[in-house]
Amino acid sequence: MKFQLILLLLLGAVALPAVADKGSDIKLPLVPLSAWTEKSFKGETRYSVEQHDGRNVVRAESSASASGYYHKLDLAAKDFPCISWSWKIARTIAAENPFQKSGDDYAARVYIVFPGRFFWQKRAIAYVWSDKLPVGKVVPNPYTDRVAIIAVESGNSFAGSWRNESRNYVDDYRAYFHHEPDKPEAVAFMTDTDNTGSHAVAWYGDISFNR
Repeated sequence: MKFQLILLLLLGAVALPAVADKGSDIKLPLVPLSAWTEKSFKGETRYSVEQHDGRNVVRAESSASASGYYHKLDLAAKDFPCISWSWKIARTIAAENPFQKSGDDYAARVYIVFPGRFFWQKRAIAYVWSDKLPVGKVVPNPYTDRVAIIAVESGNSFAGSWRNESRNYVDDYRAYFHHEPDKPEAVAFMTDTDNTGSHAVAWYGDISFNR
């Protein structure tokens, strides 16, 4: 189960340095990828660095595989309640089914993981580019209701185009879990197609936590 494996990894992860951006935001550059930690769950999604419009981005190509990158955090949710990032996909995954384990694949997703007293009490928000869910729809992950799946993009209307996203993850956490979040402990990005046996290509830009 991908989520449980991510949580086990984070138990021993070490916080990595962030870059203070203008305006006192916290910027987490994706390049170099060596500053992040990779984990394969089934096969390997191929991640590589490319240049798009004069900036370095990460390209992900998944063929019946699931692996991603995560970054340990050290920040207060009350001080940095918003997350922003950019991404692009070639196409959504037609076989996606958000309500079944066999369909738990997305062309692109960005996770924020929150601590619990015990590792099985950890929670997460997964922002996804969905094929089936309409924008703004929130559903539990089919493996566990401790993961909120939130559709930030939907369908192929913007496939092939860069999309800039910004979410108040504190508000999203309150709305789904009905209490205040602890300080987030990690952020991750992943393109996975292992459950559906599909193929997907996505690109990711830098991730920032904002005031």
